[in-house]
Amino acid sequence: MATLTVITLTLNEERNIGACLESARWADEMIVIDSGSVDRTVEIAGTYTQKVHRIVWQGYGAARNYALQRAGGDWILWLDADERVTPELAKEIRAILHENPAAVSGYAIARRAYFLGRWIRHSGWYPGRVVRLFRRGHARFTESHVHEQLEIDGTVLATANDLIHLTDPDLEHYLAKSNKYTSLAAEDMLMAGRRFRMADMLVRPPFQFVKMYVLRGGFLDGVEGLILAVLSAAYVFAKYAKLRERMQAPARKANRVHTPNER
Repeated sequence: MATLTVITLTLNEERNIGACLESARWADEMIVIDSGSVDRTVEIAGTYTQKVHRIVWQGYGAARNYALQRAGGDWILWLDADERVTPELAKEIRAILHENPAAVSGYAIARRAYFLGRWIRHSGWYPGRVVRLFRRGHARFTESHVHEQLEIDGTVLATANDLIHLTDPDLEHYLAKSNKYTSLAAEDMLMAGRRFRMADMLVRPPFQFVKMYVLRGGFLDGVEGLILAVLSAAYVFAKYAKLRERMQAPARKANRVHTPNER
């Protein structure tokens, strides 16, 4: 039977990390990469594994690749701290490990998201399959600041069972995360040479709303579906507004007006 390593990134996840690791406790190895938690995250993670590494943060992709370099399992299961492996998915993964199909490099898993107290079944969020289970040595993460991609060599199949994603219990949590991620996304676009265009702010946000709420059935997710579509459009708007702000930063700095106390 092939072996499995679970990798998880953390930052102040004391509310989530215990239940996350407990759901995958049957794995052969667990690796937690912590980027400076000041709560009980590291302490709690340490009750599940001795392989808790504290690092200087250099981006999501770099942190995940750091974990991959230390993984010893034949297969890797990537989990976020707010995700849970259901008993049904655990059984399915153990069957995959037992079979260890040589022709398969990874499995895309559907994530069932719990947003503001409601399971989101539409809005483009479900099934929202992502490759989370993959053969070690056949994959690597791109090193972008946010929304890193998994580059995988070989055949990818789909699992029959879902991964639970307990995202955003309240609006305060969503907005704090959105502010962080839009800043990182703007940095990624700037580093990639992306230039700001007014059309990005005029066209992309409303299109995002229509796509999620109308075309992908967000209206079937009730009030939460409406909130999610509006917030997602605002996310897109903020991302491009921050790109513009960063592009103008050198000129603003050069033209800065000094107050008398600064001279």
